[in-house]
Amino acid sequence: MIKVGVVGGTGYTGVELLRLLARHPGVALQAITSRGDAGTAVADMFPSLRGWVDLAFVTPQDADLAACDVVFFATPNGIAMNQARELVDAGVRIVDLAADFRIRDVAEWQKWYGMEHAAPELVAEAVYGLPELNREQIRGARVLANPGCYPTAVQLGFLPLIEAGLVDLERLVADAKSGVSGAGRKAEIHTLLAEAADSFKAYGVAGHRHLPEIRQGLSLLSGQPVGLTFVPHLLPMIRGIHATLYATLTGEADLQALFESRYRDEPFVDVMPAGAHPETRTVRASNMCRIAVHRPQGGDVVVVLSVIDNLVKGAAGQAVQNMNIMFGLDERAGLDIVPVSP
Repeated sequence: MIKVGVVGGTGYTGVELLRLLARHPGVALQAITSRGDAGTAVADMFPSLRGWVDLAFVTPQDADLAACDVVFFATPNGIAMNQARELVDAGVRIVDLAADFRIRDVAEWQKWYGMEHAAPELVAEAVYGLPELNREQIRGARVLANPGCYPTAVQLGFLPLIEAGLVDLERLVADAKSGVSGAGRKAEIHTLLAEAADSFKAYGVAGHRHLPEIRQGLSLLSGQPVGLTFVPHLLPMIRGIHATLYATLTGEADLQALFESRYRDEPFVDVMPAGAHPETRTVRASNMCRIAVHRPQGGDVVVVLSVIDNLVKGAAGQAVQNMNIMFGLDERAGLDIVPVSP
């Protein structure tokens, strides 16, 4: 059994991680930390975990994380980088669900996240955990940077087109929408029911923290810088991301066949039939990404529709998928979940 620690178990990604790990056949939960709720039984805070998790939250100082095989950080940005060195030196593998190790250019990371990086030497060795692209590197990772939710949906949608060299890299557009759980489990006015319900808005148009992460991934894939316009939106729903992606074609190909071929062996990417319009509800509570590719009126613009659950494939589920790869398990272990409907 893999001995697992979870740092930050009270947020939405943290409790989603516990939901998935609790039913994982190869995992033994050793410690779940919380600075503010130490001593509280996990199942008392989250009754959905009654009968599944019998641990109580402990402070990070009281958790024997060095005795774990892997530690997940489901914490705000800037936490994992301060504990990573000590754990790595103790032989513990790390999966960070925040952004501390996602961006290779430390100066660029510091600009977008507004703090000095505490472990720049680990950024150089960290593996970006998009399994559909970096599976082989993930196997040997000591530090795993779990991708962001928007970057997952966007990169999976663009990936086959860029790999095939079929689109103008200077004119990529990602129009993405997320449910309010993407903002985290904290008290903020814009996520209150009376503020978010019956409304729909864009935000971060001038620049969003996920922009450099997406640009980095697509640029590494293409071998040159890409021009990307990324606009996120807030939807009046709890879970889900819908990314509508636009690119200008520079070559000819059977786009449906291209996507089906690229993702044929990927357990968590479902290429929908030609003409389909995937819905966020079809992936709710699952680790699946559903994709459809369109070429409106047979023109030179390709439109890709990509939907995921932001808390699962966009966060905790992808983290478990990465852990499975890192420890040589069946990639689907603990993730064979039928989406919830309605």
